[in-house]
Amino acid sequence: MASEDATGPVTIPAGGLIEPPMAMALNMHSSPGVYALLLGAGISIASGVETGWGVVKDIVGKVAAVRDPDNPDARNEAMAHPEKWWEANSSEPLGYSALLAAAAPKPASRQAMLAKYFEPEEGQDDSKGPTAAHRAIAQLVKRGSIRVILTTNFDRLTERALQEVGISPQVVSRPEQIKGIKPLAHSQVTVIKLHGDYADLEQRNTVDELETYPDELQQLLERVLDEYGLIVCGWSADWDKALVRAVGSTRSRRYPLFWSQYGRFSDAAQALTAQHDAVVIDGKNADELFTDLVRRIESLDHLTTAPITRDAAVVQLKRALPDPLRRIELFDLVDQSVTQIINRSTPEHRPVLATSTAWADTFGSNVRGYRTDSDTLLHLLANGVFHDDGTHDHVWRRAVERLVRLRDTTPGTYNEYLEKMRHLPALLATWAIGVAAVLSRREELLATALYRPEWTVPHSGHPRRGPAWYLNPIRILSAEGLHDMHRADNGNKFLYPQSNWIKETLREPFRLVEPSDIAYREASSRFELLASMIAMDTDKPDLANPWAGEFFLDSTWGHDGNGLAAIEAELTDTWPLLRAGGFGGQLLRAQEAFTDVTAWRGQYGRTW
Repeated sequence: MASEDATGPVTIPAGGLIEPPMAMALNMHSSPGVYALLLGAGISIASGVETGWGVVKDIVGKVAAVRDPDNPDARNEAMAHPEKWWEANSSEPLGYSALLAAAAPKPASRQAMLAKYFEPEEGQDDSKGPTAAHRAIAQLVKRGSIRVILTTNFDRLTERALQEVGISPQVVSRPEQIKGIKPLAHSQVTVIKLHGDYADLEQRNTVDELETYPDELQQLLERVLDEYGLIVCGWSADWDKALVRAVGSTRSRRYPLFWSQYGRFSDAAQALTAQHDAVVIDGKNADELFTDLVRRIESLDHLTTAPITRDAAVVQLKRALPDPLRRIELFDLVDQSVTQIINRSTPEHRPVLATSTAWADTFGSNVRGYRTDSDTLLHLLANGVFHDDGTHDHVWRRAVERLVRLRDTTPGTYNEYLEKMRHLPALLATWAIGVAAVLSRREELLATALYRPEWTVPHSGHPRRGPAWYLNPIRILSAEGLHDMHRADNGNKFLYPQSNWIKETLREPFRLVEPSDIAYREASSRFELLASMIAMDTDKPDLANPWAGEFFLDSTWGHDGNGLAAIEAELTDTWPLLRAGGFGGQLLRAQEAFTDVTAWRGQYGRTW
């Protein structure tokens, strides 16, 4: 609410502890789609785009300069009082249409003249673009919080921001369009440009033009003001007489009026806020207002919306995969599951410190904790990579890239084994991607998944290497630690505990894509062998280690079996992994890596 004194409106917090921005967020969150926005010139200031009146003044100044070329002050004098100058020098009243008709009589010349005011300059795509406020508004529209936007601006920044998030708005800039529009409730968002669009001649700009609206526009405006709550931002109410009257004549408001004011509060604005008992938000510019609103509404989402279950996330992923319009939804789904892992990978949840007596318990709790935290992501990757056709490969890669950076934030004092384990989520994610790629016959994906991103231990001075090296399971998981928490049914130790534990713990995420335990095991063995070949290829021979695993023990290892013999036979110039860039695209390197793995197995494989 606001009251008026000699110095201007007095802002009264809504409900004491609930400040005006909080009240606005609470109301919008509880009533999505109920509030309309009324945006004025202040919303676009940060973009560098001129206001409509600013364009008129500038063109009048240019007309004055060319009319009186010997007077160096002609332009400034005309711009100081454009309407008076125009009246003294023209038989027609100053108006946008008359001005452009005189200055640029042909459509092409008008377009060229206006483009400099509203479009980015050549080579400067970031100029005259949507502001943080426009992009925050687009997010509010995307989530269904806003369905109607009234604007006095000529620019197209709101439309551009909406298009950036995949929304095609219904735009009304001329009265004759109104008859054919979709009902407001049936359109995702309707942008009503009260004063027109910059490319139209039928704009309202001068005092006389802003005195009244055409009947069709007046009726649509009155309907919006009657049926919707209103959030006002960047509108001074100084010149728009018809709009001031329309807002003032709405006597009984169904929903509250929120008015954001930054800077001078005009007499008309004071009168309207007092009349409607508006909640005034003072001292926030447009960028601050709307980015803060998005943040507050999202915080309420976390309180009122139950976290999506793992199985529901997989269903949502499958629906989004083939739909190009839902690419952002799919990206957010995977990205949020990664964020949950990162948020739980802090020292208080996954300690990197441990005393010698607590070593076994800390190791086991960390392994189980990382696996539990990664569960949703692993299901998304197993199903997503298997069903994808390559369209979303960048999403799967980004998940690993973010997880790899977990070891960039390790505290300075740590236990070596627990610190290395901070790469366990990245290892599990890469393994899930690799096995899914094998099962779906998309092994070319490994040409990036096992070579990128490169990483090295911070401050170690070691060269940067790919995941095939630093995510090698024997570097991440201590064999002794796994022996203490994971043994065969008869109590014996596994010969390759890392390989055995990962295959067992990732079996469940693959149930939907591969019901056969045998087929899953064969795919895992093939992935281990391919990863081992890439590991041998990306390091110096004296430091290279394969992903030493149970594939060494499989009956398919021998040349009379299927696994090793199959890969050896595939090593030709047409091998998909080679053509995708694996082994530098060089067949000789792939053959040498295969030979190195075979030799390593012959020397160490049975005693590792």
